[in-house]
Amino acid sequence: MLSAVLLALSATRGTAQSVPRPAGRVVLLHANVIDASTSLPLRNATIVLEAGRILSIGAAPAPGAAADTIDLEGRWVVPGLIDAHTHINSLAGMKRALESCVTTVRSASTPHYEDVGLRALVRAGAIAGPEMLAAGVFVTPSLGETILADPRLAQFAGGVTTPAQLAALVNINVDRGADWIKTRGTERAGLAEQDPRKQVYSESQLRAIVDAARARGVGVLVHAHGDEGAFAAVKAGARTIEHGTYLSDSTLRLMKERGACFTPTYTTLFDLSSPGGDYDSAPLQLRAAHMIPRAADGIRAAHALGVPVITGVDTEYGPNSVSRVATEIAHLRDLGFTPLDAIRSATSVAAQCLGIETRVGMLKVGMEADLVVVERNPLDDVRALQDVVIVIADGRVALKRIPFGVR
Repeated sequence: MLSAVLLALSATRGTAQSVPRPAGRVVLLHANVIDASTSLPLRNATIVLEAGRILSIGAAPAPGAAADTIDLEGRWVVPGLIDAHTHINSLAGMKRALESCVTTVRSASTPHYEDVGLRALVRAGAIAGPEMLAAGVFVTPSLGETILADPRLAQFAGGVTTPAQLAALVNINVDRGADWIKTRGTERAGLAEQDPRKQVYSESQLRAIVDAARARGVGVLVHAHGDEGAFAAVKAGARTIEHGTYLSDSTLRLMKERGACFTPTYTTLFDLSSPGGDYDSAPLQLRAAHMIPRAADGIRAAHALGVPVITGVDTEYGPNSVSRVATEIAHLRDLGFTPLDAIRSATSVAAQCLGIETRVGMLKVGMEADLVVVERNPLDDVRALQDVVIVIADGRVALKRIPFGVR
């Protein structure tokens, strides 16, 4: 096992293609299946998983012997959820994410390449966790303490602003194993001294980042609350816009035209208004009161225009980060999405935006065996996804709470 972990950690370049790990046969009986392609569930089905893949879904009994047979007794099965904007940087965070229905995550940067290391550990089978698409370190004008993450980052002690510097940082990230590049179009919402509407990188700077990333075969996600920064990012070729609190109709129409996706991280805005939380300050509570209704309007407008809206919850998955993607789905439902569309934002649509739709995001024969089991029909009430009883990731049972009891 140690040699496998060291081999995985020594890889210099990450890809979005997961590395198969041996998994035995798992048979799920009497399942009601929502595969994310239709609002008509398949009832009383048998699901057979083998070698980390979905072998069959249907009414017929499972062929052959099973290493693990679970009678779901009519419970509901949906694809594993996708968190397209996370900052997981710990083993505990990976475990919490998995136990909250999340089987795939896209990092939105970590300070010292923790996401690259966590991805390697999961792929080597050393830890249980969601599949990780890594982003490496944040491409931002000032790296701060992050320059300690790699000796090559010392050259950026004075800043990261010129096209050459931006391209160099992109290349270091990809050399270290990044699947995506994360950069910024605007300032942050969670720092009272910053204005989240203020543009940071110009369109030409963002284009230098996108061009360097494309040359290495990776996409770019851009932090942008303000409209000017978001518009510049889409013009430059960003594949996803993160947060997007103040997006205008013209920016949303450009996103639709260019095929850019929108990760609103709406749930996170409520953190700014939570007394006693990490962002408990009067200025941020006032800011939240201003931002939340505008973000809601933007999400509704994006959905109406057909801009793909996907789930991301902007957290490290600390002790209180439970069911956050499921909560984001519930928010989307409250904002006018149908239950199926809200679920798709965390499954099939998210997979398409991340370029992994041939492997995850739906329950289809041949796809990766990532699925979750809940007690009630989420098409009746999407909040059912907040009460997970089984999580299966890559064909392995990672969480099982039936018969009743937390294990």
